[in-house]
Amino acid sequence: MRNTKILLNVYEKKKLSSKLVTQLLYGENFSIQKNYLNWIKIKSKYDNYIGYIKKKKFKPKVINTHKVNKLSATIYKKPNKNFKTKKKLSFCSFISIKKKKNSFYKFDNYWIKKKDVTPINKTENIFSKIKIFEGIKYRWGGSSFKGIDCSALVQIFYKYNNKFCPRDTKDQIKFFKKSKNNKFFKKNDLIFWTGHVAVCINNKSLIHAYGPKKKVVIMNIKKTINEIKQNANLSVIGKMK
Repeated sequence: MRNTKILLNVYEKKKLSSKLVTQLLYGENFSIQKNYLNWIKIKSKYDNYIGYIKKKKFKPKVINTHKVNKLSATIYKKPNKNFKTKKKLSFCSFISIKKKKNSFYKFDNYWIKKKDVTPINKTENIFSKIKIFEGIKYRWGGSSFKGIDCSALVQIFYKYNNKFCPRDTKDQIKFFKKSKNNKFFKKNDLIFWTGHVAVCINNKSLIHAYGPKKKVVIMNIKKTINEIKQNANLSVIGKMK
């Protein structure tokens, strides 16, 4: 099946008070594992993540052709700037183009500006766009411009570039190649603590969705390591590349 909601919440258990574990973006495919009265147990096609969603009508999966290349992209009822909706697709949402008109593409029952999407097979340096999330609020289980957590901030850029990355930090640290030296850092290195991950944007600074700051922030690497050690008593457990 294919998600055609702007954002689809996936929960740990079959109740809204349960922990939000992840979110599926527009166009993401999933399989149904089991149907319940008001809930569906699903598995994400991208990372095989399993969770529960509220039962709704979903469309069959299609071959996606493009992906959103900016933090959020407005969608339109008609191929005209005067017909914009209040809805926005988040970075790395997927669409299947049906029609072209002027500076717009049509997908499903909506239109989107051509400049806001990129062909799905096009890739770039893995974290080249990561600063677009700076200032976005921290949200456990979040995966979008409305809120994101630390592991989703890493995963979404691998997904955007057609590469696999696990959803949770405990699985990411097992998946990536571990560096022997945790004292020297370079661009695109991943720094892991128990339950947390950050991305180096150069040899002195990192970016991460940081719970204590309640948002995505750029910080000095050494100061961050010291702060997390002091406040949470956690040391770096791995540097990955």
